Amino acid sequence: MQRRLAEFAAARDWGRYHTPKNLAAALSVEAGELVEIFQWLTPEESARVMERPESAQRVEDEVADVLSYLLQFCEVLGVDVLKALAAKIERNEKRFPTTGTGHSMK
Repeated sequence: MQRRLAEFAAARDWGRYHTPKNLAAALSVEAGELVEIFQWLTPEESARVMERPESAQRVEDEVADVLSYLLQFCEVLGVDVLKALAAKIERNEKRFPTTGTGHSMK
């Protein structure tokens, strides 16, 4: 996917705009658009957001946008996203040992 995104951007000469700063800002904007979908929903409504085709499509589009900008950001900076995620999970496993209470990851 990273290669496909890089090729897509290169074919449109967007590389000059894909600086770490710009990609981080775009990622933040897209994450905000994802949050916006849930902004005024109750916890129960938010749990059912994928039941309605219109809201499900919006969620999927924003998730795709967030992931797209994150992958492009990693490409530009040379971050191996899966290696970084694995290392973070390992650190969190040490930081938050199993207690049986099901704490969420920070």
